[in-house]
Amino acid sequence: MTTDTLPTESYVFQGTINKKPPHIVSGKGMRMTVEKDGKIYDDILDAVTGAAVGALGWGDEEVLPIIEKAAKNHTYTFPSIIGNKPSEDLAKFYIDNSPPGVFAAALWCCSGSESNENAMKIIRQYQMERGCPEKTKIISRDTSYHGFTLGALSISHCGRADLFKEISIDQTNTCLKMPVCYPYRYQQKGETEEEYSQRLLDSLEKIILDNDPKTVSCVLVETLPGSSLGTAPSPKGYLSGIRALCNKYDVIFMLDEVMCGTGRCNPNGKLNCWESFIGPEDAPDIQTVGKTLGSGYVTIAGVLVGPKIRDAYINGSNAVFGSHTYASHGFNCEVALGVQKKILREGLTANIFKMGNLMGSKLQAALLKEDNIVGDVRGIGGFWSLEFVKNKTTKETFPVELDIGHRFQHVCFENKLSVMGMQGNADGVAGDITLLAPAFIITEEDVDAIVERIVKSVEQLSKELKAEGHW
Repeated sequence: MTTDTLPTESYVFQGTINKKPPHIVSGKGMRMTVEKDGKIYDDILDAVTGAAVGALGWGDEEVLPIIEKAAKNHTYTFPSIIGNKPSEDLAKFYIDNSPPGVFAAALWCCSGSESNENAMKIIRQYQMERGCPEKTKIISRDTSYHGFTLGALSISHCGRADLFKEISIDQTNTCLKMPVCYPYRYQQKGETEEEYSQRLLDSLEKIILDNDPKTVSCVLVETLPGSSLGTAPSPKGYLSGIRALCNKYDVIFMLDEVMCGTGRCNPNGKLNCWESFIGPEDAPDIQTVGKTLGSGYVTIAGVLVGPKIRDAYINGSNAVFGSHTYASHGFNCEVALGVQKKILREGLTANIFKMGNLMGSKLQAALLKEDNIVGDVRGIGGFWSLEFVKNKTTKETFPVELDIGHRFQHVCFENKLSVMGMQGNADGVAGDITLLAPAFIITEEDVDAIVERIVKSVEQLSKELKAEGHW
């Protein structure tokens, strides 16, 4: 089916500047209708929900009344002057659905980048409130991504960050980088998970000591990396080991769960991804969230603040220096709370964990032992990725110019499947992955359809690359 002739020039400054990308026409549940180059594509199975955003799927009929009620109730207020009840209720909901005592307060904002920016400022003021202004250094990881604002890019390490390095925060004295946690490529032959974790922890401790612990403010990692690395689960002892080092050297432990959190990868039917790896005793001091919080129906993200940080503020100035215009926006918070209550009521967090793991295991069984370009299938719960390699034994990457990740994305689209292709996972430039992050409403029938279309697309691209002499 084709549409009438449409202008191909885009008025939106994003993507390919002078060309319109595919446009969404409608969505219902797990499926979308998309217009691309004048052609309508029906029944596109959405296996990534934009950028791991969707929880309830598209066109949920219960969300519209939630939105209508929130719009009728809403009167905008500037949060540093007048607050609102929905922001308080959403904060309490998140705190109550996390292990007791882990979080004590929350700040709501409009994007994951903004949440990481705010977390950096909160941590900085925390150090000043308790009389440690010399603690300025932030340690994050190689091959990481925390958002597209300059501050968030400064604590990232990827091709997107490299483009702006000349105007980023000092990478030598302030935003330091520790080795990436990437078992598929860097866990040595014969090395156990615990041994690999210890090797990484030893590297982190050396960085802390070399930089003087009195000047180190924070250690920050993505609990389950997304577009930077491709959903590489942490090996045993890694996150708890970071927590121990932070305790030892009086450093804040921060987790970025913007992409992997808020129910996408929780084993207990709750919200936090880190509960898949560590217990409440090793929980972060501060955590960023976003994506599925509003399920794409509103623009919302947040910062969850632990009691240690909150208490330092109360015992100090008892004030936050500065605010965003749309921070803790009442309309966004009320819609997000309605979305989260529906997810909890219908057990959708437990569903995505079960169905996501089923999807991952079926993809591993279907792809890893076959002669194709998939070197690894990894993830947990509702967040998985495929890594493409030229050689499964050596894990050699494809040449960057072939852009296999995005090419696979296009092949999938032609096979009526929406995925996210990315590059740069291996070293920040080379390496190709595809991300999968379906909606929480996914059924076993949907799982089988995703697996079928993924396998078909892998076989198709593998044959094309072989015919072209690239594989």
